[in-house]
Amino acid sequence: MEFPDLGKHCSEKTCKQLDFLPLECDACKQDFCKDHFTYSAHKCPFAFKKDVQVPVCPLCNSPVPVKKGEIPDAVVGAHMDGGCKRHPGRKKEEVESKVTMRLCSNWPLSERDLHFVDTFML
Repeated sequence: MEFPDLGKHCSEKTCKQLDFLPLECDACKQDFCKDHFTYSAHKCPFAFKKDVQVPVCPLCNSPVPVKKGEIPDAVVGAHMDGGCKRHPGRKKEEVESKVTMRLCSNWPLSERDLHFVDTFML
């Protein structure tokens, strides 16, 4: 006994396998077998709309937007050099401002004192 209406053929041109549990691509809305379901396996022309990854800054743990055609590593590097909230070079300035706010402004702080306070404030 055959079931002519059961299942669908894989939409990949080189496959055309009859699959009884086909998977529909959520980007191009075509049916594929388990071997050709991924965007890369069937070279989905609409994958760019669905397969989007946003890099995260390792210092401040915030997402860094990347425009199409930009290299994510270069954009994250520029973020770390410019607009990052937790840049290691700025940490000393933040500690200095906290220390001067807590201590009397007439008391001069040496570099050694700031380093000493820096180790205890972290």
